[in-house]
Amino acid sequence: MGNVMTIKPLIILPDPLLRQASKPIEQIDTEIQRLADDMLETMYDAPGIGLAAIQIGVPRRMLVIDVAREGEEKKPLVFINPEIVASSDERSVYEEGCLSIPDYYAEVERPARVTVKHLDRDGKEQLTEADGLLATCVQHEIDHLNGVLFIDYISRLKRDMVIKKFTKAAKSKAL
Repeated sequence: MGNVMTIKPLIILPDPLLRQASKPIEQIDTEIQRLADDMLETMYDAPGIGLAAIQIGVPRRMLVIDVAREGEEKKPLVFINPEIVASSDERSVYEEGCLSIPDYYAEVERPARVTVKHLDRDGKEQLTEADGLLATCVQHEIDHLNGVLFIDYISRLKRDMVIKKFTKAAKSKAL
């Protein structure tokens, strides 16, 4: 196939890029498809269940997800220009983490089910009905496209502590 995937470095809090809103993708060409493949490779390597393009420094509206459990067959999903068109009144709480905020987890409450309109890797329009972990994950990743992080849903005190910790870590790495 000759399709070489590349694992990209992840952008970590407090990088200001994480607060940037991503731009829609105008056309799906081989470059965008390669980006999708690199994102999947990076996500699997991390390992994680979801990744937004901004997390590897590309401010475009694309995310990849695979919520298959360990030992299950991989089910990679690519969402391009995703948009939540419906969400349930029913809520669910999951302990969320983020590859850009390593080793920090917090419970976040979100709609239990969402319907997402998006393009797939081939540029075909899809309507994905998500519930359970997939619903949580797709909402978490779409937030990234809008510069929102899961720590924005926790108390300000806890959030400030997390940001302070990561800012300190980034400073000591820079030295």
